[in-house]
Amino acid sequence: MVIRKLFKFENAHIVRGCSTERCRASLHGHSYEIEVLFESNFLDHGQMIFDFGLMKQSIKDLIDSFDHAIALWDGDDKHYIEDMKKHSSRWVQLPVSPSAEQFSRVIFVMVDKMLSCTEMMNGEKEVRLHSIIVHETKTGYAQGFKEDAYSENMGLIEVDKIVFSEAVRADWYDKELWSKVLKGEMFINPQTV
Repeated sequence: MVIRKLFKFENAHIVRGCSTERCRASLHGHSYEIEVLFESNFLDHGQMIFDFGLMKQSIKDLIDSFDHAIALWDGDDKHYIEDMKKHSSRWVQLPVSPSAEQFSRVIFVMVDKMLSCTEMMNGEKEVRLHSIIVHETKTGYAQGFKEDAYSENMGLIEVDKIVFSEAVRADWYDKELWSKVLKGEMFINPQTV
């Protein structure tokens, strides 16, 4: 069975090297909708695969990091990156260009890594991340699966190179969220009330 949770954020970026000049040469923004799909063949004590309420904290914080922020590619022009960081307190620096395709891969890796660090407490079994769908516009989206997220053909995503600005981290429930995920520290999945 597959379940889906929808998240939304507003984000600005430039996608260097793409075909469209507007996209590759001008800072622009999108109203993103992110679908996080989980799957399992088992139900927990509440007869669910994974309680949607459990996504309201850590997973939401990670995805919400991109809201009203600039997504920067660490391979872009260094002066551009410095200027964006100078003039925007909310930014996320990525080791890949912030296309919809790469967003689906990055978010997949982030959520998958967090899920692997989560200690299930309500009888959840074999909960896996099925895919991430990134709607960049009302008419276009990219859907990333595990084989895409960890594809050598598409370039491995070095998670330790994902950097969140101080302003982004300040909004997290747990200010050390990403460093804990990177270290593989366990998150306890509380029983919901």
